[in-house]
Parts: sequence; C-alpha cells; structure tokens
Amino acid sequence: MTKQGLSALAILAALAASGPTAVEASPDQPVIALSNSFYGNTWRRQMVEAFEEAAEAAKKDGKIADYVVLNGDGSVNQQNSQLAELILRGVDAIAINAASETALNGLAEKACAAGIKVIAFDSLLTADCAYKLSFDFTAYKTQQAEATLDLIGNKGNVIVVRGVKGSGPDNLMYDAQMAVLEAHPDVKVVATVYGQATASVAQSAIANVLPSLDTVDAVLGQGGSDDYGIAQAFVQYGGPYADKLPVIEGGGSSDFVLWWAGEAEKSGYKTTSMNTTPGIGGAAFWLAYEIVKGATPPNTMTMPVAVVDPANLAESAKDLQPGFIISPSYSQEWVQENLLTAAGN
Repeated sequence: MTKQGLSALAILAALAASGPTAVEASPDQPVIALSNSFYGNTWRRQMVEAFEEAAEAAKKDGKIADYVVLNGDGSVNQQNSQLAELILRGVDAIAINAASETALNGLAEKACAAGIKVIAFDSLLTADCAYKLSFDFTAYKTQQAEATLDLIGNKGNVIVVRGVKGSGPDNLMYDAQMAVLEAHPDVKVVATVYGQATASVAQSAIANVLPSLDTVDAVLGQGGSDDYGIAQAFVQYGGPYADKLPVIEGGGSSDFVLWWAGEAEKSGYKTTSMNTTPGIGGAAFWLAYEIVKGATPPNTMTMPVAVVDPANLAESAKDLQPGFIISPSYSQEWVQENLLTAAGN
C-alpha cells in the first residue's frame, strides 16, 4: 500500500497498526528528521545533501541515533502525510521546508504537542510553536530588483520569472519585485512566467513568450537555477539579443556565474547575482540538534545570502564548478556562534 495518496489521518491509522520503524529516539541520542516538500531543482537537492552531510557527521560522532529524510512532490497532501508518519515514528525534531505557510500548521502543532521540536526553514509555516529559520527574501529581492532597474536606466520592458508555485519564498520575492516595479512607472512588465527555480523550466517558459514580445531589457528572476535557463533562452533566440542581451538577474547558480564571467570578458556584460544558500539544510540540522539538547534560540532567525557583483565576479568564478548553487557550509560551531550566541545560549 502506498502512502503517497493517503490523507494524514489515514497515514496515522496505518502507521499505528504497523508500528514505528525508525531507530528509537532518546534525549542523549536523538532522531532528527527532514520533511522537504519539493525535490525537483538543484537548490533543493543541495539543501537535502547539506542536511544529510551534517546528519552523517553527527551520527558518526555518536551525537544522534539516526536521521530521517522524506522528500515530497510539492503538494500539501504528501507533506501532511510525511508529518503524520514522523509523529508516529516518535522522532525528536522535524526540520520542515514547507509546501504551504498555513496548510501544514495543524500537523505541525500536533508534533509540538507530542514533544517533537519543529524547525521550519527556508519556506516557512506559521504555526506559533515552530522555530523559524529563513532568509530576508523581501530585503534582498528589493535590493536586487533596484540594482537591475538601475542598469537599464529605470525604463524599458521586463519579464518577471516566478519561483516554486505556491511557496512562501515565491510570494515574498514576487511581492518585493512588484513593489519596486510599481515605484518605476517607466518600466513595463511584458510577461510573467513560472520557472520553478529550475533551469530547464525557466528556459522553456522564456522561449515560449519571446516571439510575442517587444525587445526585453531585463529579467527579474527568483534563483535556484532559473538564471542560467533564462540566459540560454535569449542566447538561443538570437535576433535582437544577438548583439545585446537583457540584464538577467543572477540567482547564484554556478552555471550562470560562469556564463556571466565569459560575457563580461567579451562585452562588459553587467548584472548582479544574489541567492539564498542551500547550505541552510546543514544549519537547520544543527539548529534542530541544539534545540533538542536544550538550546532556546529566538523564535525567528535569519540566514545570510550570497552575493556576486561586478567587483567580485572574477574571484567568484575562479575554480567554480558547474552544476551547483553558490553556498557555504554551515557547521555546528557556526550555528552556535551565529544563531544561538545572540540569544545567550
């Protein structure tokens, strides 16, 4: 019997009948879980890898008994099933990258009531009992949109490429971009598409709308790896873009930064790249561990973003490998010094 199509209540009943399967948790050696709503782009895969690397290190050192990773298809129903399963397993903490800000709150609160620590990160939920670790999407996307419009003289045609449909970060970033656009009446949005923070999806979405548009001067994206897909759509389309490409916002993919470095050397191409860091998966693991062990950080914590601009482009591109999102790793010590110390832990 597959669990994917069952409701959360059906999962609870099925698991109650069959019994938990995870290693037994204890305060000395906890079991820490990841509930990840979506696995379909480079950023999310790196995030999961960062969580797993931290968990493997902790398990090797005898700090945890085990860890659990559940990846979803982007749907609320499947993630509710994940949470129900983890509650029945009796894990000590759940780090959750949420499919919805509100639709998962009920089961998150059930987890809290069962004594499970809940740490929402990146794409948050709003349950009061959950700790929240994310990025200031509004601030950094406002800053990047303003820098992008400055590069086109605050006038012209732009395409807006949205991210993972329905997610909290998508809504926050889009709202920030629209606020900047509304303050610049000489800038016209000629198309809005969803790129799912994925190069191939973004490339296809842009390629589909370009034939019907006047010349595009800039593209506001959301990151993941949409930036490189956007760039490739314009390069392959050619026409008016053969000699002058639009200003495309970078979202931290190494493929884009390497492409940008090449274009900058050839033609002086300028843009910016700002991105949330998938290494947050490791930070979320260590934060969950520290909370289980008794730390009491602030309810809401903010992670730094990575920035590439013309001033540090050459250094950033040096020795950069393709196929990755630019991100540091976040160790247990980093979490202790940056997320816990300010709270006096």
